[in-house]
Amino acid sequence: MPILVTGAAGFIGYHTCRALLDRGEQVLGMDNFSPYYDIRLKQARLDLLTPHPGFRFQKLDIADRDGMTALVHAHPDMTGIIHLAAQAGVRHSLIDPYTYIQTNLMGQVVMLEAARLLPGLKHFVYASSSSVYGANQEIPFSIDHRVDRPVSLYAATKRADELITRTYSHLYGLPATGLRFFTVYGPWGRPDMAPMLFAEAILEGKPIRVFNHGDMARDFTFVDDIVAGVLAALDRPATPGQDVVPHRVYNLGNHRPEPLLRFIGLIEQALGRKAERELEPIQPGDVAATCADINASTQDLGYHPRTSLDDGIPRFIDWFKAYRGVA
Repeated sequence: MPILVTGAAGFIGYHTCRALLDRGEQVLGMDNFSPYYDIRLKQARLDLLTPHPGFRFQKLDIADRDGMTALVHAHPDMTGIIHLAAQAGVRHSLIDPYTYIQTNLMGQVVMLEAARLLPGLKHFVYASSSSVYGANQEIPFSIDHRVDRPVSLYAATKRADELITRTYSHLYGLPATGLRFFTVYGPWGRPDMAPMLFAEAILEGKPIRVFNHGDMARDFTFVDDIVAGVLAALDRPATPGQDVVPHRVYNLGNHRPEPLLRFIGLIEQALGRKAERELEPIQPGDVAATCADINASTQDLGYHPRTSLDDGIPRFIDWFKAYRGVA
């Protein structure tokens, strides 16, 4: 009985598929190969999955209502959905808002409607984001904090996804869990995120843009730790809480905010090269610091992030150099 993973050719999606396959699951991967970034990276990830006998792939957009309905009818035995596909990127949402609405909102509703058609579905797990905390000033960010003050359209769509999914859980008894990811990094990462942007620039001798003049901190979380949390959530279907709705949200982070300048320093050290830094003001939609309160994730999911930045950055750079063919 397969598990559907959307965004299977994406960063977290690829690692999630691999982890599911490694433990003997049948996986149906789905991706639309959005051109938001170089699709050759997505194809390279997918090429590593397709030889596995337990993996099947369907190229499909999550907002395609007819396509999703047909997929569900073709695979009525699916028992789990891990919905990771989304239009990502805080800053890009200022440039292309319509894509965020189509993918992150319409896509979420289409996926939920598809989930309703599966008679044996045990759990709908979906990606949210630490961005939902928006203008929150309380550190660490707790799932009990207010999340009604987003500072980017991307954040607003991810918070809307949480509300829409909770509504489906209320109306149809659909067990669902939203996972708020905190700054995920690691091998096969996205090229629009800081690790790849910085590594590419340093390697090519170009300056890196350091926002808020370097006075920023992020709860950098290694992808293997995130995937462990995703699978732990999948294995523990949401049950009705105090409000009798089988929906919940959790933070998946490292609970260890790291200064941006230390992060850059570790990349420099791993590459053996110094960066030329251009200090700039904070960008619209950005926040100065993030930190995850993971008490609920630890208690309910057994979530324990194990990879420090000192260990994770060299592992990322080793992959990056191999991928780029750099000795």
